[in-house]
Amino acid sequence: MINMPAMSANRRNRSRSFRAAVRAVQSLFRSEPKAVGRIAALASAMVVTCAAAAEGQRAPAAGGELLYNGIQLPKEWPPKTPIRDRSVRPVPYLMAPPAVIPIDVGRQLFVDDFLIEKTDLNRTFHRAQRFEDNPILKPETELEKKGPVATLFNDGVWFDPTDQLFKMWYHAGWFDGTAYATSKDGFKWDRPNLDVVPGSNRVLPKEGHGNRDGTAIWLDLFETNPEQRFKMYIYERPKETYGGRIFTSGDGIHWTDKGLTRVGDGDNTTFFYNPFRKKWVYSIRLYRMGRARDYWETDDITKPAHTQTSDHSPWVSVDELDKPDPGLLALMPSAAEIQQEALTNKTVAELTTYYRSLYGDPPQLYNLDAVGYESVMLGVFSILKGPTSSKGWNKHKMVKINDLEFGYSRDGFHWDRPDRTPFLSSTRKEGDWDRGYLHTTSGICAIVGDKLYFFYGGWSGIGPKGPDVYSGGAIGLAFLRRDGFASMDAGEEAGFLTTRPVTFQGKHLFVNLKAPGGELRVEALDEQGRVIAPFSMDNCIAVSGDTTRQRVAWKGASDLSKVAGTKVRFRFQLRSGELYAFWVTPDAGGASFGYVAAGGPEFKGPIDNGKQ
Repeated sequence: MINMPAMSANRRNRSRSFRAAVRAVQSLFRSEPKAVGRIAALASAMVVTCAAAAEGQRAPAAGGELLYNGIQLPKEWPPKTPIRDRSVRPVPYLMAPPAVIPIDVGRQLFVDDFLIEKTDLNRTFHRAQRFEDNPILKPETELEKKGPVATLFNDGVWFDPTDQLFKMWYHAGWFDGTAYATSKDGFKWDRPNLDVVPGSNRVLPKEGHGNRDGTAIWLDLFETNPEQRFKMYIYERPKETYGGRIFTSGDGIHWTDKGLTRVGDGDNTTFFYNPFRKKWVYSIRLYRMGRARDYWETDDITKPAHTQTSDHSPWVSVDELDKPDPGLLALMPSAAEIQQEALTNKTVAELTTYYRSLYGDPPQLYNLDAVGYESVMLGVFSILKGPTSSKGWNKHKMVKINDLEFGYSRDGFHWDRPDRTPFLSSTRKEGDWDRGYLHTTSGICAIVGDKLYFFYGGWSGIGPKGPDVYSGGAIGLAFLRRDGFASMDAGEEAGFLTTRPVTFQGKHLFVNLKAPGGELRVEALDEQGRVIAPFSMDNCIAVSGDTTRQRVAWKGASDLSKVAGTKVRFRFQLRSGELYAFWVTPDAGGASFGYVAAGGPEFKGPIDNGKQ
């Protein structure tokens, strides 16, 4: 039984009721993973209307853009709902999913309950594994000795299918240059001697570009103009002279300055491409209850923009589920020390609030990068645990401590963050190359065979003269199974998962499955929940083993052509295994026709279309 607060007649009580409802639903998700059906029924019946009431608005009007997955956006998009506190923001499409979900685009992941009508399987979220020989690139050249720094400060790592190389742009020398390296395998990197600044691998000269800060580089394989395949946003200091600028390039080495771009003054602003809506999005750094993000979208990132805060949509901040690090809070001055300081500076209450904030209570959202991966937008949330300013860094001679966490979006704006355990954490250990200040990169991950490669920057905080918050930057690599963000699991006793009604035009069902000692069977159900012959459990040829791409077949049918274009529920029966994804495709080889993030050797473009 779910105990839900009753809604009051006045707006304040409606708002309180709504927030309590959201917390109750989230709590149930975490404590009772098998309660998906009850949660969905509750959400569909109550929460959307309640959400609108909480903001004093009408429920969103239909008639906006219809997305690839059946989600209908409201006419006014993106939303401009203010962020007033640290309450968890609702995700509308999870509270009221489409009645029928098209699944023609990409592998269908189990990172949330969007696709699930009911199940007694258990969801497990998985962590990335660091490469044992990290770092894969560290400061070695004259350019990189300032700091020393040779790291990812977002920047970019992409696989370029044109010449079958991994290409990396990275922060070389603290606040100094943007450099370029290439690799055939993602492990061993070459620094070419470029003609931009002879004798170095710089892609921008120091003269005329100030001191570089946050940077994002994108390989745009949708671009029809060969001179604009690569796109870069760079924040150059001093902002009064330089600020944010957009560049384009045909080779990633020689760049054309497209002009000053002012989309807020945040020094760690980045951008990304949403391929599902064909929109470029600025992830704008600003301060709202600490570091946070605003959203602004455009059709053409190469045109310099000049926006005001009022043009942006309040987007994401940390919320009440983001918890402080006890180890950092332990660095706070004692109550007696605060009492003594209060004799000459502020009140005890003011100082306590200040120091709690300094040591990460609450944490802050340092950055948000995103990329299209299969059927979702994959986001990496950089959660700053502390210290949050130089007073803490300098006093304790330590780097900023932040962790990287996944988030998932199916409309490109609202994020579901079901697991607040980092997929990559700062080690927090003095002497480690990645003690803190972790940064992901534009593109987030590459797909190499059955693995995802995550390139990331980390900092030791150790320079030539000892501890220094902005010293010791290097680059590492971590791995995750392909589609391995979350799995639906069963033990020795078989469990079941039934999808919501879906439609597809393909005819071959594939799964990503780890069940070397178990098995998976699947059946297709009609709108009334009846088995569609011959696609029954009994006719299904059991699937086992450990593979990221396995076709499912039935006796008496060559494929799913019979039910293509109709409403179907899939019912999975799993024993002793982990189910990561499923998809239906017209390609007998298993191409998903989803998006492939930063690419990989298997792909000739931004989509997995089976063409190698």
